[in-house]
Amino acid sequence: MKIAIFGQYYQSNTNEIISKVIDVLESKGTEIIIEETFYKAIIASKAINKEFKTFKNHIELSHNIDFLISIGGDGTILRAATLVREKNIPIVGVNAGRLGFLATVQAENIATFLPKLFTNDYKISNRTLLSLKCNPTNEDLQDINFALNEVTVSRKDTTSMITIETYLNNEYLNSYWADGLIIATPTGSTGYSLSCGGPVLTPDVNSLVITPIAPHNLTARPLVIPDDMEITLKISGREEQFLVSLDSRITSVTNETILTINKSAFKIKMIDFHEEGFLKTIRKKLLWGEDKRN
Repeated sequence: MKIAIFGQYYQSNTNEIISKVIDVLESKGTEIIIEETFYKAIIASKAINKEFKTFKNHIELSHNIDFLISIGGDGTILRAATLVREKNIPIVGVNAGRLGFLATVQAENIATFLPKLFTNDYKISNRTLLSLKCNPTNEDLQDINFALNEVTVSRKDTTSMITIETYLNNEYLNSYWADGLIIATPTGSTGYSLSCGGPVLTPDVNSLVITPIAPHNLTARPLVIPDDMEITLKISGREEQFLVSLDSRITSVTNETILTINKSAFKIKMIDFHEEGFLKTIRKKLLWGEDKRN
């Protein structure tokens, strides 16, 4: 088996986690390949003292990789998705961050869960992505024009609200007067959209959520739509530019730019272990049932 490792090196407990992951993989005779920047960081920190093969980017990440292990938080998994793209390499999230809706393997469970990869004792969760087209063309949105969590438009360099004219399959929906608008996938429904009052969607539903950010009209509520709808946004405001973000990647586009959002042609595969399913994760992360009266 051949497994890739990717991470962002900033947590104090990363060394211990890396050592545990590599120990498990080597005990199974795994061929290990590590993302180059991450490899240099862990070598410098002396977390490992062995040589491993490396890869630089999504082009060098070969299709014959069986799994990609993401070490970090949910933000690291979002970056890992830009490496995997359409290659159908399942991502295993090892949590070295805080909340971790996606990175569900905790440090104390590494020795228990990772061996299950070798016995097929897991399930694959296929996650919908969003693709974005921009008119006029924006160079920052050419190579990585997709998002696993959400596409967000928001104001820039102003405290004034922006107007977001919104169409579904070319039919007018609403002109949101707000700080911004979030188009979230089921995966992203537990992220920014949730903090703005959006609903939680289970990962397997074929839906998207449109969530306004601080709308002027309180009747502008989050809306769940089928994921096969094309969403068109035209943004206007007092400033010449506004912000567009795809997950954690942000760029500026000019006023009156037209954005077209569709479900991507490919999905990201996430590994779920039976002991740590989605329902258990949200129950634990959102502290459901913690009230002693329940």
